[in-house]
Amino acid sequence: MTISIQYVDPKTKTPLRKDDTAYYSETGSVYPIVNQIPRFVDSSQNYTQSFSLQWNKFSKTQIDDTDQKQSETRFFATTNWQPEELAGKNILEAGSGAGRFTRVILEKTSAHLWSFDYSEAVEANWQNNSKIAGGRLHLFQASIYEIPLPDSSFDKVFCFGVLQHTPNFEESVKSLIKYAKIGAEIVVDFYPIKGFWTKIHAKYLLRPLTKRMSHQTLLSIIERNIDSLMMIFDFLVKVRLGVLTRFLPIVDLRTIPSTLDKQKRREWAILDTFDMFSPEYDNPQRIKDVAAMFERHGAKVTFAGFVKSSAGTSAVVRGVRET
Repeated sequence: MTISIQYVDPKTKTPLRKDDTAYYSETGSVYPIVNQIPRFVDSSQNYTQSFSLQWNKFSKTQIDDTDQKQSETRFFATTNWQPEELAGKNILEAGSGAGRFTRVILEKTSAHLWSFDYSEAVEANWQNNSKIAGGRLHLFQASIYEIPLPDSSFDKVFCFGVLQHTPNFEESVKSLIKYAKIGAEIVVDFYPIKGFWTKIHAKYLLRPLTKRMSHQTLLSIIERNIDSLMMIFDFLVKVRLGVLTRFLPIVDLRTIPSTLDKQKRREWAILDTFDMFSPEYDNPQRIKDVAAMFERHGAKVTFAGFVKSSAGTSAVVRGVRET
């Protein structure tokens, strides 16, 4: 049986009063509802401004369509969940971006989804998914460190492609675990450290400069140079010098779905290259270290390793909350 979950004050965990325009706490805090989305943070001055830009500009780039099912494939491979086991369950999605995985849950399962992002990407998610939600989507804007929901409320918790972009990776993991019920599962994926060579890469060599640039300027530079970079990348792979592509200031094009047409592939390349260079934080982790974080914060690890699928390879840790 699905239990109703209500928003609470993210700081005090006390119940909130609601009208058509906002949620109100007993302590006087006001959390406005803007464009039908409750806002528990002000994203105008926080570290997620680059994500606000990218997900509203590229709002549909990674949403599955009839030509590719990249998000669906990645979701079910990473979680190892089956659609039927999610029927009627309460699921928490942390860091939903434009809603690529939100769409998968709403279309492929009958689960009830609470989904949030720290950035204004929630605007894109709402535009992409509100019409198909059928009342099962509860979308809000909040910090991963102050989620406005009761602890121990969810049957499943997941967070994909987000943790490395938060200020404190372990505190983010700790926060997610406490929202799972005892016996419920938490699944995360993240950028892995594979060895000393991980940061010998154009991304990490250039990020000290690019993350301080105007996001619009950075995006313009990428758009102007993406065609030549793609051509060089493809040439190096063709002549079996793919190892050298790590020194090109462009995303690894081999991670982009091969089913995309030329224009869609270019769009995806711009998005992912901007995503490489613009975030304020980029902290890859060793899989064993993330597994240890789970154990330290009350979750028994059931899987820690790489998951391979037609959508690519992800570093994944799964755990079940014990305490």
